[in-house]
Amino acid sequence: MKFNKWFSKAATATVATTLLLGGGVQAFAEENDASDLKTDNAFTQITRNDMLNIFKQQGKEKYEVPSFDASTIKNIPSAMGRDSSGKLIDFDVWDSWPLQNADGTVANYKGYNIVFGLAGDPKRGEDTFIYLFYQKAGNTSLSGWKKAGRVFKDNDKLLANDPILKNQSEEWSGSATLTSDGQVRLFYTSRQPYDPNNNLYGKQTLSTAQINVSQPDDKTLKIDGVEDLKSIYDGGDGKIYQNVQQSVGVDMDNHTFRDPHYVEDQGHKYIIFEANTGTETGYQGEDSIQNPAYYGGNKKFFTEEQQNLLQSPKKKGAELANGALGIVELNDDYTLKNVMPPLIASNLVTDEIERANVFKMNGLWYLFTSTRGSKVTVDAIGDDDIYMLGYVSTSLTGPYKPLNGTGLVLHQDLDRDDVTWTYAHFAIPQGKGNNVVVSSYMTNRGLFPDHKSTFAPSFLLNIKGSKTSVVKNGILEQGQITVDPTNDKKESPNEYGKK
Repeated sequence: MKFNKWFSKAATATVATTLLLGGGVQAFAEENDASDLKTDNAFTQITRNDMLNIFKQQGKEKYEVPSFDASTIKNIPSAMGRDSSGKLIDFDVWDSWPLQNADGTVANYKGYNIVFGLAGDPKRGEDTFIYLFYQKAGNTSLSGWKKAGRVFKDNDKLLANDPILKNQSEEWSGSATLTSDGQVRLFYTSRQPYDPNNNLYGKQTLSTAQINVSQPDDKTLKIDGVEDLKSIYDGGDGKIYQNVQQSVGVDMDNHTFRDPHYVEDQGHKYIIFEANTGTETGYQGEDSIQNPAYYGGNKKFFTEEQQNLLQSPKKKGAELANGALGIVELNDDYTLKNVMPPLIASNLVTDEIERANVFKMNGLWYLFTSTRGSKVTVDAIGDDDIYMLGYVSTSLTGPYKPLNGTGLVLHQDLDRDDVTWTYAHFAIPQGKGNNVVVSSYMTNRGLFPDHKSTFAPSFLLNIKGSKTSVVKNGILEQGQITVDPTNDKKESPNEYGKK
């Protein structure tokens, strides 16, 4: 059995975290029962045992995405653009993220809230670019969101004189922060085309730019171009995080390197992002089947689950599954400073844990990620299952403990053709209280003539220590990203939603 060089003893930190989060001595004893398999992994592993226990938790109200009335769902009125023939059409808008302060709360930019979102022609999947939407602070209506337009011009990638960005074909998800000097700094994923004849394999690269935004009048925000557009990191030599070249020619390998989420801690700048483990941090391959750390549970579970997996049609996918949430430190000019080991990994479970999202709340760090059941290699998990998983730590760099015992925070299992199907859930802290706003998008692209991908109704999630709960009657407006913290629901997440 191979262990990577980042594995280290972390028992002391685990004890401190368990006691701090209210688990007590009994909880710690249970977690370290002699029958449990041990691992010295310095980062948290999403195990097959976790996923099976998540399956058992599904159906409890406190973990379920609220049901929405399809008859009330509207397209974003301002989300219109031109198709390839120049005709004005309604755009799809899917993954979105707010302009945030360094602490994760929603930034107020000259009296406005800003959201960046992926948008494009519903009939052209390759039409995937970042647009800026804005709304008067305090206005929570869907109609209040106005569109400033596409963030980047087509030739920005060429003017940047960046060897990676010059081949950019699409813009994928990321994050945005309002800097200490009042500038809008965007982090996003630059995606190259898949064109093997020109040695291009769809590489995803963490990238950034300063977005110049002005206010020509009291009702309008305007994009005035971009500065300092540059790539940051693409996986490098593949030792800590898999790079795209390592996946070329590997059948069924789902390479991910995207969704940069910016965060600051003690004067340092970081990006948390979706990736896959590298050759020195627990790589993919047949050896994964033999690693008990990826199974969790006890020896009996390992033996039985390994035998099940060896006979499963998902065996090949499991061998290649090595999803991760990575972290790098940045210099003050937003260039790469230090590549660090992953915070979370999902070897033998899934290749894809997306939309990294982290913030500090009530003295603890919370880390969230979205994943799809269709990518999970555990037989009990269905293709229609959608999850937001969450973890908590006393430190930004971990180690992280699963929320609610398994990591399950949100679950939905609607048919993907349902208008009210949601994904890319994003937890937004409000600065005070125990509730966060969860935003997402609704409706898959191109499925309905009249319904487009749109901002879903947001809802409240209560966080208390290592426990979370969807707030009863906490559904908000479509696209709402802020609430008055004084309206926090007071019910305990340990009491609400029991079934």
